[in-house]
Amino acid sequence: MRRDSGRGEAGGPVTSQARPAPGPRGAAVARGIGIGLMNGLWRPRVLGAWRIPAQGPVILAGNHSHNVDGPMLIGTSPRPIHFLVKKQAFVGPLDPFLRSIGQIGIDRDSADRTAVGAALGVLERGGVLGIFPEGTRGNGDFAELRGGLAYFALRSGAPVLPVAVLGTARTGRVARRLPPLGARVDVVFGEPFDAGDGSGRRTRTALDAATVRIQERLAAHLADARQATGR
Repeated sequence: MRRDSGRGEAGGPVTSQARPAPGPRGAAVARGIGIGLMNGLWRPRVLGAWRIPAQGPVILAGNHSHNVDGPMLIGTSPRPIHFLVKKQAFVGPLDPFLRSIGQIGIDRDSADRTAVGAALGVLERGGVLGIFPEGTRGNGDFAELRGGLAYFALRSGAPVLPVAVLGTARTGRVARRLPPLGARVDVVFGEPFDAGDGSGRRTRTALDAATVRIQERLAAHLADARQATGR
């Protein structure tokens, strides 16, 4: 399991004033688009959506094996989501579009304090922040986590809610093609939990320990989701 040491993700003071947090209206538009596209192209089966708190800050932590995972979560979550998205996606006409629908571009290779501040602002106003804690597409098994999720959880105090997206890629493989049209995709939301140990500490040791706890909870949820769905 990888635990990044970049101060922009897991150390040093970060204020949410660096960039105003994206407002809820854009994320609501994104949810409407996601509902139409995801249900029009595939057959999402959503389990456990009732576990998402109806209000207040929450961090959705999802596995990631296909580019469609983010839009699928946006279109199946009962609340609008502001996702942290790699800055490389913000090119050409996609740049203003992604910003207009409330998504946050982040440089994953440096201490992007501006993006971190915007994400913390989402949580401060009681919104939903979406993160793929593996950092990039992979096997989608939560085997390696970056340290950013633990930082956001400890800094904001928001609960982490695991979510598994199953069916966008074959198990253990990174998919490049879209799932077949009309295919069933399972989205399984888990129980929210506190990543901290109750001490309120945000030291490097506390962040590393929180990352271990998060990884264990996410992996356990993924195993339960696979058993429940037969995936």
